[in-house]
Amino acid sequence: MSNNKDVLGEEPSGPLMADVARLAGVAISTVSRALANPGRVNEKTRAKIDAAAKQLGYTPNAMARGLRVGKSNTIMIILPGSLYYGASQVIPQVLQSINKSLSQNGYNLMIANLDRDEISERHILDLAFGGTARGAIILSSKLPEVDGRSLANAGLPIVSMLLDMSDAGLPSVVTNDREAVREATAELIRLGHRRFLYIAGPEGNYHDVERYGGVLEALDAAGLPEEAVVRSGGNLDYQQGFEIGIQAADDFAALAVKPTAVIATSDDMAISFMSRMQQGGLTIPGDLSIVSFDGSPVCAFCSPPLTTIEQPVEHMGQAAVALLLDAIDRSGKEPATRTVVRSRLILRESIAAPTASPRKHTAR
Repeated sequence: MSNNKDVLGEEPSGPLMADVARLAGVAISTVSRALANPGRVNEKTRAKIDAAAKQLGYTPNAMARGLRVGKSNTIMIILPGSLYYGASQVIPQVLQSINKSLSQNGYNLMIANLDRDEISERHILDLAFGGTARGAIILSSKLPEVDGRSLANAGLPIVSMLLDMSDAGLPSVVTNDREAVREATAELIRLGHRRFLYIAGPEGNYHDVERYGGVLEALDAAGLPEEAVVRSGGNLDYQQGFEIGIQAADDFAALAVKPTAVIATSDDMAISFMSRMQQGGLTIPGDLSIVSFDGSPVCAFCSPPLTTIEQPVEHMGQAAVALLLDAIDRSGKEPATRTVVRSRLILRESIAAPTASPRKHTAR
């Protein structure tokens, strides 16, 4: 009995039905009827109650309310969108690492969404404000925000992963995108390459900004002009990686002066681009060197094996969980605002010293 008494005596950490009733200017029993049997309450009153519930972040899920924020052993994972099924499996690999680390520490993983439409955003916020989760890890995307509610105001410890939001005060775990691409570009320059094609992700995307910045820094350090690199892509999402690579092959074919090296911001882009180049009669790396980003296992089995920058997904997952558990424990010190886990360049047979200008390529 004493345990039940303790639970009932807890100070609520989220809005209650009484709060909704007070804001809507109706009786608690009216709120209860509106939520349980909407047809028993007139439309005008029901609209007032619905608006009040949304404003307060109230969820009618009794189980969620009973858990109370900070008392659950569930960690909510917020995905950037639907899962991607290309060669680059960064998000699924990260999820596996996070799940393993959480399980070792006595927590359960809950995937909150498989999309980022308005319905999904509302669901994420209902879970957060309702007390279902003890903390949240958000992957490669901004915080959900709908109708004035934001995940930032849910009272949950939150860690951002694969997107640096430390400027907004959110602990973040990222890899050294800029430095890693700078190192890869410097290696191509060391081999003798002086003209480059950069296959870009979505324009303005955090990863694309960092990775292209690394290319420019390497060119500057080598005394090469910014004009030494031509950009392709930028108008498609990373989940359209294969299509971006095909588009880049067409862009390459249209260039009067052909680059001798290509830097792709994902393995999928590089794989489809390389395939098109070989179909058009070019050899890799004889006519064209290619390096990509992500470190997908399949890169080792491409023909030729693809040089790639491997993201340390397991270490990043572990670091994100460690940061979140520190924030949950509140053990006297604030968690670090930004943790950088280093990627590594895996050199394979897709890059070599340039021999001559690439032969004429015909896109297929």
